[in-house]
Amino acid sequence: MVKHIVMFKFLPEAKGRTKKENVRATELMLNDLRGKVPTLVSTSVRVNSENADPTNYDLVLVCDFNDWDGLREYIEHPLHKAVVEFIKDRRESRSCVDYEY
Repeated sequence: MVKHIVMFKFLPEAKGRTKKENVRATELMLNDLRGKVPTLVSTSVRVNSENADPTNYDLVLVCDFNDWDGLREYIEHPLHKAVVEFIKDRRESRSCVDYEY
Protein backbone atom coordinates (compact mmCIF):
# COMPACT_ATOMS: atom_id res chain seq x y z
CA MET A 1 0.00 0.00 0.00
CA VAL A 2 1.05 3.58 -0.63
CA LYS A 3 0.11 6.48 1.63
CA HIS A 4 -0.09 9.98 0.06
CA ILE A 5 -0.22 12.88 2.53
CA VAL A 6 -0.48 16.46 1.29
CA MET A 7 -0.77 19.62 3.37
CA PHE A 8 -1.75 23.03 2.03
CA LYS A 9 -1.32 26.53 3.42
CA PHE A 10 -3.75 28.89 1.70
CA LEU A 11 -3.35 32.55 0.87
CA PRO A 12 -5.34 34.96 3.08
CA GLU A 13 -7.39 35.90 0.01
CA ALA A 14 -7.33 34.65 -3.57
CA LYS A 15 -9.58 34.73 -6.61
CA GLY A 16 -12.09 36.95 -4.78
CA ARG A 17 -12.55 34.52 -1.89
CA THR A 18 -11.33 34.42 1.68
CA LYS A 19 -8.97 31.73 2.92
CA LYS A 20 -11.87 30.03 4.70
CA GLU A 21 -13.97 29.98 1.52
CA ASN A 22 -11.12 28.57 -0.57
CA VAL A 23 -10.30 25.94 2.04
CA ARG A 24 -13.94 24.84 2.17
CA ALA A 25 -14.22 24.70 -1.64
CA THR A 26 -11.04 22.61 -1.80
CA GLU A 27 -12.31 20.28 0.92
CA LEU A 28 -15.50 19.68 -1.05
CA MET A 29 -13.62 19.08 -4.31
CA LEU A 30 -11.22 16.60 -2.70
CA ASN A 31 -14.03 14.72 -0.95
CA ASP A 32 -15.87 14.55 -4.28
CA LEU A 33 -13.05 12.40 -5.71
CA ARG A 34 -14.25 9.45 -3.59
CA GLY A 35 -15.70 6.78 -5.81
CA LYS A 36 -14.73 8.68 -8.97
CA VAL A 37 -11.01 7.91 -9.15
CA PRO A 38 -10.76 4.10 -9.45
CA THR A 39 -7.31 3.72 -7.86
CA LEU A 40 -8.18 5.78 -4.77
CA VAL A 41 -8.67 3.17 -2.02
CA SER A 42 -9.43 5.62 0.78
CA THR A 43 -9.21 9.33 1.44
CA SER A 44 -9.53 11.69 4.36
CA VAL A 45 -9.63 15.48 4.15
CA ARG A 46 -9.28 17.53 7.32
CA VAL A 47 -9.25 21.28 7.96
CA ASN A 48 -7.12 22.85 10.69
CA SER A 49 -9.24 23.82 13.68
CA GLU A 50 -9.99 27.49 14.24
CA ASN A 51 -8.70 26.86 17.80
CA ALA A 52 -5.33 25.60 16.56
CA ASP A 53 -2.19 27.61 15.93
CA PRO A 54 -2.86 29.86 12.91
CA THR A 55 0.64 29.16 11.57
CA ASN A 56 -0.36 25.52 11.00
CA TYR A 57 -1.19 24.30 7.54
CA ASP A 58 -4.86 24.84 6.67
CA LEU A 59 -5.85 21.52 5.09
CA VAL A 60 -4.48 17.99 4.99
CA LEU A 61 -5.30 15.23 2.51
CA VAL A 62 -4.49 11.62 3.37
CA CYS A 63 -5.00 8.98 0.65
CA ASP A 64 -4.28 5.28 0.27
CA PHE A 65 -3.47 3.42 -2.93
CA ASN A 66 -2.72 -0.23 -3.58
CA ASP A 67 0.57 0.59 -5.28
CA TRP A 68 2.69 3.33 -6.87
CA ASP A 69 0.93 2.89 -10.22
CA GLY A 70 -2.37 3.66 -8.48
CA LEU A 71 -0.93 6.88 -7.08
CA ARG A 72 0.40 7.86 -10.51
CA GLU A 73 -3.01 7.19 -12.10
CA TYR A 74 -4.65 9.35 -9.42
CA ILE A 75 -2.20 12.18 -10.11
CA GLU A 76 -2.98 12.03 -13.84
CA HIS A 77 -6.75 11.63 -13.44
CA PRO A 78 -8.67 14.59 -14.95
CA LEU A 79 -10.72 15.15 -11.78
CA HIS A 80 -7.56 15.33 -9.67
CA LYS A 81 -5.96 17.68 -12.19
CA ALA A 82 -9.00 19.96 -11.88
CA VAL A 83 -8.45 20.19 -8.11
CA VAL A 84 -4.75 20.92 -8.66
CA GLU A 85 -5.67 23.69 -11.09
CA PHE A 86 -8.13 25.16 -8.56
CA ILE A 87 -5.64 25.10 -5.69
CA LYS A 88 -2.53 26.37 -7.48
CA ASP A 89 -3.46 30.08 -7.39
CA ARG A 90 -5.02 29.85 -3.95
CA ARG A 91 -2.22 28.25 -1.96
CA GLU A 92 0.78 29.75 -0.30
CA SER A 93 2.60 26.44 0.10
CA ARG A 94 2.28 22.69 -0.21
CA SER A 95 4.07 19.80 1.49
CA CYS A 96 3.78 16.16 0.57
CA VAL A 97 4.97 12.77 1.80
CA ASP A 98 4.44 9.47 -0.04
CA TYR A 99 5.49 6.15 1.49
CA GLU A 100 4.87 2.41 1.35
CA TYR A 101 3.44 0.58 4.30
